[in-house]
Amino acid sequence: MEESDTKDRALRVDGLVNARDLGGLERSDGTMTPPGVFFRSDNADRISPDGWQQIFKAGIRTVVDLRQPGEREKDVQARPAWLTTINVDLDGLENTDFWANYWDNGLVGTALYFLPHLNEMPERAGTAVSAIVNAPPGGVLFHCMGGRDRTGIIAMILLSAVNADTEEIVDDYLETVRLGDVQAASGNRNSAECLLNELCERHGTTTEGAFRAALAGFNVSGFMEAANLPEGDRAALVTWRGSIPNSEVP
Repeated sequence: MEESDTKDRALRVDGLVNARDLGGLERSDGTMTPPGVFFRSDNADRISPDGWQQIFKAGIRTVVDLRQPGEREKDVQARPAWLTTINVDLDGLENTDFWANYWDNGLVGTALYFLPHLNEMPERAGTAVSAIVNAPPGGVLFHCMGGRDRTGIIAMILLSAVNADTEEIVDDYLETVRLGDVQAASGNRNSAECLLNELCERHGTTTEGAFRAALAGFNVSGFMEAANLPEGDRAALVTWRGSIPNSEVP
């Protein structure tokens, strides 16, 4: 397993394995994405009481949960009163025609479905982005189950919107892949990363190649139009809630 080179951005919280700040990545103009604005992670259900205090100390005040309702029903842990939780079902499983091509064959676990999902159901990601950029003051943590795919789509949007360097965006995605063994061990299961890469290879690419293709094909302006994002949300997205002055849409 390749050693992580993004440990300085890690969000160290009891109960999380795959959590980090999206700040500290180089942008195309040589500046860095601001820290403390947006965070990505794996499932927040297992955060301990001590972990929630670590979340508070990191400045996070909102959690945006990208999971399906059935997944969220399993979360029975109490959350602190100072925390705002916003639920957004990113998947949209009711679109059975779309998911017939990605669910049972395992492609839902790869970036091969990222662009098709954004093209078919842009309003889903648009709702998630709106929830994130309109959250109450403080840092915003967004997550799904493993923090890999649904979380990966939203991270790709957020980082692309502020012209983060392509290699930085790719490396942020691959950080989750590098953490695959550790994350699997924390859940007493085997890592699926090798199988997912083999699946990608059967479709003529790799785990990394599939994400690179999704990133190369993603257009922020086109997404905002397709998702019908209000002007205020668009401005909040491309400035990361005002933390990046005079940012321009890619």
